Amino acid sequence: MSDSDNFINEVTEEVRRDRLFGLIRKYGWIAILLVVLMVGTAAWIEWQRASKRADAEAFGDAIVAALGLETDAERRDALSQIDAEGGRAALIAMLSAGAMEDDGSSDAVRADLEQVSGDETVPQLYRDLATLKLVMIQQDEVSPEDILERLDPLTAPGRPYRLLAEEQRALAQVRAGDNDAALTTLDAIRNDGAATRDLQRRVQQLIIALGGTLDTTSG
Repeated sequence: MSDSDNFINEVTEEVRRDRLFGLIRKYGWIAILLVVLMVGTAAWIEWQRASKRADAEAFGDAIVAALGLETDAERRDALSQIDAEGGRAALIAMLSAGAMEDDGSSDAVRADLEQVSGDETVPQLYRDLATLKLVMIQQDEVSPEDILERLDPLTAPGRPYRLLAEEQRALAQVRAGDNDAALTTLDAIRNDGAATRDLQRRVQQLIIALGGTLDTTSG
């Protein structure tokens, strides 16, 4: 290769470097900004995850502490102090309702269940559970017609607590004096393949208590 060729190559390489440095000086801030944005986004996402973990842990610790108290009244009071919305509020309402069963009724718990059952921002699963729990609490307090009306949407095909709602429907039918309807309802539950063993046992006991016979029902 001649000296002139070497000179041309060196000049060409120098021009390339000058252009590269020029581009870096002109547009390098964009690359730096992209790097900063990527690092910042990653840090923000990790902070969000850490915050959610800490929040979930604090919520769980508060529930554990509340449920560890000695009396139902103390447990209910502690649960009511926990700040919660949406699905968490539904969980608090369920736990509060469980804590009231051994020591009588509680207007506050009922109000919480009513609120959850009618809150469209709460997932349907929790709303149905709140409604079912409220029906179970009020089964002996409000009219059978009111109970049946509240249970009606819960017994639709595909609803998660359908069979438990049907069980409560049978109890309301008994209170209304319609034992034949109750036996029909119980028989349908008994022959439903989705019924659990415990539910099957309760249904069989109620059928016998109502004067029905298991021989006349299939399953």
